[in-house]
Amino acid sequence: MHGPLFYSKILLFGEYGIIKDSKGLSIPYNFYKGALKIDKYHTISTHKSNGALKRFAEYLENLQTENPDLVSFDMEALKADVENGLYFDSSIPQGYGVGSSGALVAAIYDKYANDKITILENLTREKLLVLKAVFAEMESFFHGKSSGLDPLNSYLSLPILINSKDNIEPAGIPSQTENGKGAVFLLDSGSTGETAPMVQIFMENMKQEGFRNMLKDQFVKHTDACVENFLQGDVKTLFGNIKELSKVVLDNFKPMIPAQFHKLWKKGIDSNAYYLKLCGSGGGGYMLGFTEDIDKARKALKDYKLEVVYNF
Repeated sequence: MHGPLFYSKILLFGEYGIIKDSKGLSIPYNFYKGALKIDKYHTISTHKSNGALKRFAEYLENLQTENPDLVSFDMEALKADVENGLYFDSSIPQGYGVGSSGALVAAIYDKYANDKITILENLTREKLLVLKAVFAEMESFFHGKSSGLDPLNSYLSLPILINSKDNIEPAGIPSQTENGKGAVFLLDSGSTGETAPMVQIFMENMKQEGFRNMLKDQFVKHTDACVENFLQGDVKTLFGNIKELSKVVLDNFKPMIPAQFHKLWKKGIDSNAYYLKLCGSGGGGYMLGFTEDIDKARKALKDYKLEVVYNF
């Protein structure tokens, strides 16, 4: 058995902000992918994934018992497959902020959900919200609270515009230019980040009025502007807003930026060669970079591995 491929995702804008109803923009990233497979020999390499799926299956059984109106699965088939060595064969790095658990959730829903909403039908906003709610419940098995956006992105393989918690839609993003100098890139921090502790720090900070005001007046404001600029293809204004956003994150989200990158982050802002922002919850994994001139950014970051994900 070999299930369909599900891709990783990149949240270009909106990390942390969407918890507080900022806009967000998420795009599929086809470089990394995963699929469900069966290894009846239970080799060492697939054993860990199989064990995790076993626990996940138990969790899903509870979920459908507690919330039968939301979702139900063909548990017999899922359990039988797990017994036979079901695992998720994935190149998506875990703890890197590119949606490894999201792709797995999408794959399980696709294969085992009863009465599933398919990507071929007419996707109304209602259907998207139902999918997002199902995915949020499924994915919270992996890291506490989930918005359901990562699996949704993976499942649909479409850019998704988050207008607010209850208003999401597939988005048309400007098509990439082959020879554009501007680029969005991933910068590898070389270490993995755990989502749960980072979200915990954020929630602690949210208890302070100053932090809440900063989030609303600066972080969400610049995030929303970035989303608008990006969708409209207004590159000049976009970079002004990304620079501001990068500053706000450096000043207020220090624990989410691996310590050895604080200087590098500031260097980008001071030199305008590139601007860094968080990719996912931070604390490790990838950081997201934006530059108006990829050659200039490569030179400034010559000691680091860059992966370009989008040209404009």
